[in-house]
Amino acid sequence: MITTLATEVANTTAAAGGGAGALVGGLIGYLLVAFALVGVFKKADEPIWQAFVPIWNTIVLIKISGKPIWWIVLLLIPIVNIVILVLVYHGLSTSFGHGAGFTVGLIFLSIIFLYILGYDSKPYQGATGGERIGGYATA
Repeated sequence: MITTLATEVANTTAAAGGGAGALVGGLIGYLLVAFALVGVFKKADEPIWQAFVPIWNTIVLIKISGKPIWWIVLLLIPIVNIVILVLVYHGLSTSFGHGAGFTVGLIFLSIIFLYILGYDSKPYQGATGGERIGGYATA
């Protein structure tokens, strides 16, 4: 009886600890990506609070890359979302004066290359490489 109770308490404690670990890990991952986007948004003259709003930061990233806003819907379609994400990353890469090699880096090592994009010395050149586009929510 006592061993059964001790085993049950140990199993319950382990399950609770696993859930807390997943929550903390998810929060750390979210903040790593958000701070990478802070640098990108700051260079593109977007308010940095937008980097911390989950779906809105993707919309702003699409805008910075010079793609139509309705592409957010295409990101919800399986398989199509991979192609759209590659095109958005390529637009983002060219907006900051980088080429196709940097796009490949954004695809395979997104967080590292977002930090490079946000905190290196290359300025934001605009979505077409020249002129800037007005914001959706310019505050």
